[in-house]
Amino acid sequence: MSVLRGRPAATLPKGRGSGQRLAHRFAREVREPFDDGWDTHDEAPASPPRTELRWEEARSALSYNESPDIGFDRSLNPYRGCEHGCAYCYARPTHAYLDLSPGLDFETVIVARRGLDMRLREELARPGYRPAPVAIGTVTDAYQPLERELGLTRALLQVLAETQHPWVLVTKGSGVERDLDLIAPMAAQGLCAVYVTVTTLDASLARRLEPRAAAPWRRLRTIRTLAEAGVPVGVSVAPQIPFLNDDLEQVLAAAAEAGATRAFYTVLRLPWEVRTVFGDWLRTHYPQRAARVLARLRDLHGGRDYDASPGVRMTGRGVWAELWRQRFAQACRRLGLHTQEAAALDVTRFRPPTPASPPRRGDAAHARDPRQLSLFD
Repeated sequence: MSVLRGRPAATLPKGRGSGQRLAHRFAREVREPFDDGWDTHDEAPASPPRTELRWEEARSALSYNESPDIGFDRSLNPYRGCEHGCAYCYARPTHAYLDLSPGLDFETVIVARRGLDMRLREELARPGYRPAPVAIGTVTDAYQPLERELGLTRALLQVLAETQHPWVLVTKGSGVERDLDLIAPMAAQGLCAVYVTVTTLDASLARRLEPRAAAPWRRLRTIRTLAEAGVPVGVSVAPQIPFLNDDLEQVLAAAAEAGATRAFYTVLRLPWEVRTVFGDWLRTHYPQRAARVLARLRDLHGGRDYDASPGVRMTGRGVWAELWRQRFAQACRRLGLHTQEAAALDVTRFRPPTPASPPRRGDAAHARDPRQLSLFD
């Protein structure tokens, strides 16, 4: 691993946003070897982009929503931006609100939310708090490569384990396996579930579409590892992209064979700048299919690039949307996969924590993870 210490953050292009400024900015180049399933001879970018880390002091932890399209009302997100670099990521426009570009900045300038575990502890300790399953990493992946250095997600799991608070997580990262010592005991008490996203089994497509995420076979191994540890595990076959990842049934079968018991899917969404980012990617890598793919996506969204209407934004509408619904339902029925988004989790075990004081340098709490401490040397 190599780390660039103390270099001032570079000036970056402005995005659509409010001009917010982030405190405590640092630039880091993090390189830690890990098993993401790709061999050195596999197709990869000639010069992988450098990851720049910036710290943001967390002011709050839980985000709440009232969306009818998702099966949870609260979420936790330890990172802004995602190193996986998925061309289709619906979260890309969120970087514009940080005055960063939803394109390359989104995948290379990662904002880590320092003190998020302490804010979570404070919020769970409030007298009026009522527990319900919290979704982790709903905006960007909580187990992207940087988590191996920072351990922010692990710190959140420690608070949730201590308080017996239920949670569910969706990831493409094999790093989730490193936290099985926390996850498996909670799973045994009906307190958590994990979904692993497997967009396609086509390694060549995956390398282009999700360039720094784990290889498809490696994600299947993560499903197997979780299942063998007794963790309720499902597969997310999202997003479905017409004329591109047309192996829905094969992905579901491979995931079920690996131990997945649940599944869900969504169709590709192109909100705001995602339309441009994905369109450029498509014309670069699959120029002969680009027009067909984009035309079919407009069909799915009522003739528009994106329809944000509740009830249809995740699945689309029309003949193609119905075809996907039928294919998914039939495959899941044949494989014995449940199609609810999450298993029922136990909320009755919850016990409020004692709020923690901010750690000071030298305290045990401050030094709980030497990987985090090293970033401030």
